[in-house]
Amino acid sequence: MRIRRGAPDFAIILSVMLLISIGIIMVFSSSAVTSQQTLGDPYYFLKKQALWAVLGTIAMYITSHFDYFRLKRIANPIFYICLLFLVIVLIIGSSSKGATRWLGIGSLSFQPSETIKLAMVIFLSKILSKKHGQIKSFSKGVLPVLGIMALVCVLIMGQPDLGTAIVVAGTTVLLLMAAGAKFGHLFLIALAGVGAVGLLILVEPYRMERFIAFLNPWADPTDTGFQTIQSLLALGSGGLFGVGLGASRQKLYYLPEKHTDFIYAIIGEELGFLGGMLILLLFIIFAWRGLKTALGAPDNFGSLLAAGITIMITFQAIINIGVVTGSLPVTGITLPFISYGGSSLLITMASVGVLLNISRFSSSK
Repeated sequence: MRIRRGAPDFAIILSVMLLISIGIIMVFSSSAVTSQQTLGDPYYFLKKQALWAVLGTIAMYITSHFDYFRLKRIANPIFYICLLFLVIVLIIGSSSKGATRWLGIGSLSFQPSETIKLAMVIFLSKILSKKHGQIKSFSKGVLPVLGIMALVCVLIMGQPDLGTAIVVAGTTVLLLMAAGAKFGHLFLIALAGVGAVGLLILVEPYRMERFIAFLNPWADPTDTGFQTIQSLLALGSGGLFGVGLGASRQKLYYLPEKHTDFIYAIIGEELGFLGGMLILLLFIIFAWRGLKTALGAPDNFGSLLAAGITIMITFQAIINIGVVTGSLPVTGITLPFISYGGSSLLITMASVGVLLNISRFSSSK
């Protein structure tokens, strides 16, 4: 029997709210000059991000008070509805920069790929919690989960969105590990995943160009390597303490996607090495407390759900920071809680709310 043990994990709340607060400040700092010149309003992105942060806080509050065990009962319809949205976006979705990823009317839109990440974690947690005795079997325990993952990744790649597909695949494999799958099975899956990513890079010229630019961005500094070079220049010029909040030079039409995918580079430039390390520390605290919540959950479903949410958010942060620092090829995914983006922030905060609800029942305080 599950007994409510009190308040949600304070360290998770504190780390998340600090990350969101820093994100709002940095979205404004990185976008104010260019939004003034292009949109006539330096506060355009600030106002939208602040609004989504408020909506996200409301969503987090609601999900933190919604008994997570009830999610197990509605996991199937949540997943199927979000899967349907992935199909619909391929048919009538809005396109931008060669990608079809948005559904909506006018300025009100959302990315179905963001909703499917949370829906899939809930769905797989339910399935894996029931397969506790079969998880060592590849055919009965692992293969059905891989089939679901493959279906979702294929639909996401139809947009196309390799970065989100990698997050979904990586989260699934790590969730299988948390559920107790054999290391040998996971190793073979990882090898197959690396091969699949390699094939996707080979068949698409722009991905191949990005990969070559990752290996040596200075080979083509004005085109394919431009973004990585400008990101490294921003990080390098920040030094230990940074050039000062609002004083970034790279945000002045040098670094593309400065308030979205590459906002961590502006943080490194304006707040320095110490500012960048603060972000890493907050994500480490979030991951630590999230995994402690998973270990202390009173049931297998809650444990897997807490682990899945923690892995999903942390894994995406690792990839984003890896891209910005030139450690990984450019993939085009945002930094959770910090990058500009409404649907991403809303769903991520709703996910944290579920994690907080599980922490109410967790014995690991």
